[in-house]
Amino acid sequence: MPLKKPKSVPGISKTRKKTTEKLKEAIPAKQSGEIEFHCKIYFYYNSSKKNQQYAVELETTRLFSVLNYQLSLNSRKTKNIIDISVAGLKATNNYTNEPGPASGVINFDELYGKHTINIIKQDGSINAVVVNFNVFKKSIELIEETVPEKENNSRFCTFRIAEEKFTFA
Repeated sequence: MPLKKPKSVPGISKTRKKTTEKLKEAIPAKQSGEIEFHCKIYFYYNSSKKNQQYAVELETTRLFSVLNYQLSLNSRKTKNIIDISVAGLKATNNYTNEPGPASGVINFDELYGKHTINIIKQDGSINAVVVNFNVFKKSIELIEETVPEKENNSRFCTFRIAEEKFTFA
């Protein structure tokens, strides 16, 4: 018995990329409240572009021993709010493997004054910090760390100024 000839080509579903807006609206699952990320904020001089930038580095608390991983981060900046969403992990192409955390860095230009930095996980959990940037005094101040009021939202990230990583021209 011969097979039937299909009348149309079956459609293949596409994976959906979660945007930052959709992640902010998502309701996270209830969690244990353990710290998963460390966020470091510092000045960074980009020698190739020859300009002063601000770096926000996100690093996992979990150490990876078999492969080296890098965090995939998406960022969106509006007026005084910076949204950084964690998209996932990707393996790096290294010949040598060193045990360590996965990390990712996002650089920003021309930040001055108070800005709110939101770290958003895939499940919709949000942690925020208010930071005062002043390039003339060469200082960065953490003003306030918050966990926005949202159902099942818990603290998963710590914030600090990494003065040991400051680089200037």
